[in-house]
Amino acid sequence: MKEVEKRSIGEDNSLLILDDDEPFLRRLAKAMEKRGFAVETAGSIAAGSAIATARTPAYAVIDLRLADGNGLDVVEILRSKRPDCRIVVLTGYGAIATAVAAVKIGATDYLSKPADANDVINALLTRDDELPPPPENPMSADRVRWEHIQRVYELCDRNVSETARRLNMHRRTLQRILAKRSPK
Repeated sequence: MKEVEKRSIGEDNSLLILDDDEPFLRRLAKAMEKRGFAVETAGSIAAGSAIATARTPAYAVIDLRLADGNGLDVVEILRSKRPDCRIVVLTGYGAIATAVAAVKIGATDYLSKPADANDVINALLTRDDELPPPPENPMSADRVRWEHIQRVYELCDRNVSETARRLNMHRRTLQRILAKRSPK
């Protein structure tokens, strides 16, 4: 694991992490603190907006979809309050359209979940004139597919028939996929 030095973060090491997935939020906050950031966390758009307005951080990691709204609203607040803020948008819904929207609105980079702390660090600290290094352990295509199916299944309140309809697959096929362990 490559450890980030404090000097590469800069004088202002404040970081806002906005995500409504509580276990992920805690893990990422702890990992970023170990890497030298002064972390503030928020679990809702309202809390994130309040922090962004009152104490605008130098860095931010913002989830795209939260229970009470869209993370891009907080990106706009951060960008208006502090144009030099480095913002990474995280989402479980990786799509070209949302990536383009996030970057147009002012995000520095865009990562699909699950992203680890090293991916987030690389995205936050890579300057505009250089490309971030590729992820050390990218997800396999099978894992990406499995994650997508799981996400849709959860959004459909674990209803197999509704999930199968939305994914345009046979219900029994979906049941077999759900019964298996996640691919590596």
